[in-house]
Amino acid sequence: MTVLALDIGATKFAAGVVYAGHEVRDVQRVDVPRDGVWDTCRGLLREVAGPERVTAVGIGSAGPVDVRTGVTRPLNIPEWKAGFPIVAAVRELFPSAVIRFAIDGACLALAEHHVGALRGVSDALAMTVSSGIGGGLIADGKVLLGRTGNAGHVGHIIVPGWDTPCGCGGVGCVEAVASGMSSVRWAREQGWLGTTGLQLAEAAHAGDEIAVAALHRAGTALGEAIASAAALLDIDQVVIGGGFAQSGEPLWHPLRAALAKHARLGYLRELRVVPSRITHGATLVGAGVLAAGYATVDETV
Repeated sequence: MTVLALDIGATKFAAGVVYAGHEVRDVQRVDVPRDGVWDTCRGLLREVAGPERVTAVGIGSAGPVDVRTGVTRPLNIPEWKAGFPIVAAVRELFPSAVIRFAIDGACLALAEHHVGALRGVSDALAMTVSSGIGGGLIADGKVLLGRTGNAGHVGHIIVPGWDTPCGCGGVGCVEAVASGMSSVRWAREQGWLGTTGLQLAEAAHAGDEIAVAALHRAGTALGEAIASAAALLDIDQVVIGGGFAQSGEPLWHPLRAALAKHARLGYLRELRVVPSRITHGATLVGAGVLAAGYATVDETV
């Protein structure tokens, strides 16, 4: 009998086998194609499952999602943007399995709460800053999903002074300003010649003026968004994971400066923002926790 975890990201699918309720092994990853998205995802799940009977699957998906209907609508997967019934599709693939489904940010929060920087923390925000920006909320020790499952989707907090179009259809979302993909796009518009967030971070560390400006822009927007979220939610800790969050001081210095400028209310004096200690696949780890039934959440499908 096998328990699986599936991470539906903006650019990659990852899946693995869950052991001991939170450890995910035998992980395989594939790029998200432009067409035939479910065929690729189904093939990955079959490959990871092998001949064993699958008894449970935890799914963490880029959002928006609707946990009530089991539908995902990732903004960066055009074929699924209008909605794909991921729970029904996985259930058809593994008819005897229990399927549990949440937005990737909630899975991130589950991972951090069970094995990461938020263990023992009752009220917190977990964020991922990568190709996109997502997040999950912990309140009174529970990961909140909300009415549709999108609670904590902090990538669409509006940051002041920006009218950058966002994939959601709005303008000025922190995801449109501060994600790795958005930062690379902005830097290229200024004349930078690289193509990835990793290259952008390396260029900033080497002193490239455009790259430095791009990461300063992103870090400032992140700090402003976190200050707003913390004031609203009355939290004292934020943990940030994701590939672009590993860009180092060119990103984190302006982030901390923006927090110092904006998070001035008395109850925010103890606010801490720390990098994630989960170095590989936090969303997948959280999907494993979800699959194993150890999650403390307000609702699952």
